[in-house]
Amino acid sequence: MATPIRIGTRGSALALFQARQVADALRSALPERGCEVETIRSAGDRSPDAPIASLGTGAFTGALQQALLDGRVDAAVHSLKDLPVGPTPGVTTIPVLERADPRDALIDRLNRSLFNLPPGARVGTSSPRRTAQLRRGRGDLDYLPIRGNVDTRVRKVADGEYDAVVLAAAGLLRLGLAGRVTEFFSPRAVAPAPGQGALAVQVRSDDEELLAAARLLRHEPTAAAVEAERWVLRAAGAGCLIPIGAYGEVSGGALTLFAAVTSLDGAEAYRAQVNGPIEDPGVTGRAAYAALLEQGAGALLGVEEQP
Repeated sequence: MATPIRIGTRGSALALFQARQVADALRSALPERGCEVETIRSAGDRSPDAPIASLGTGAFTGALQQALLDGRVDAAVHSLKDLPVGPTPGVTTIPVLERADPRDALIDRLNRSLFNLPPGARVGTSSPRRTAQLRRGRGDLDYLPIRGNVDTRVRKVADGEYDAVVLAAAGLLRLGLAGRVTEFFSPRAVAPAPGQGALAVQVRSDDEELLAAARLLRHEPTAAAVEAERWVLRAAGAGCLIPIGAYGEVSGGALTLFAAVTSLDGAEAYRAQVNGPIEDPGVTGRAAYAALLEQGAGALLGVEEQP
């Protein structure tokens, strides 16, 4: 009997839900193999109180990648937005399944929208990207760091530790918490993290059987959109902590990419929208990054002069 595919994932309720989604799809692609889900603790999980910015790029993905390279698991499932944009030697990353809602969402204790929160309201978010964009619209709110899984963050609002929290809509929807959302932000008002809402499978680059199976799970419009988004970050030479947002959309055979960069205090903001070929999302991502530089975003991105 063929050995089952060992799928590595973090241990949160959301990560396990996502891993099981992928496991179900892989069972259909390779019915003779079967799948087992194994939990791997990440550096971020081992330091639950540390600020996310202090943990560095890959804090939630590095342990899974190492388990994959060590042969302890055969595949790893990630939220694509958590993965660094640079290559990992020996590992191939494949976006899989159709992306869930890419937007950010607000949960407020008293069911208010962002506009209706009172000055000084305590809003939890550990994302510099979210904080920068929200400050631009509501600079009078108190944006506070928050850690913990989705359930923990939602509970901290219910318990009054925070007045509101901003989270990725996809995680809330996957966990059946849509009813707690008081506002979904337009992706052009609060540009999401590149790859937000999408899942990725990582497989060892020499595992031809699993690579072929994972590629069967690609949803091509999703793959084109998220690859264009991540090319904006790649062009900037940046990790997931830089305040760049990007949102790609495929419609009628065309790829449209919106990208934004905002200063951490919300005072400066640059936005660009470009169209490009679905067949080469990198072209569109690089064009969006170049358009941001042309507008003057270089100082925020650490670029002295436009290349």
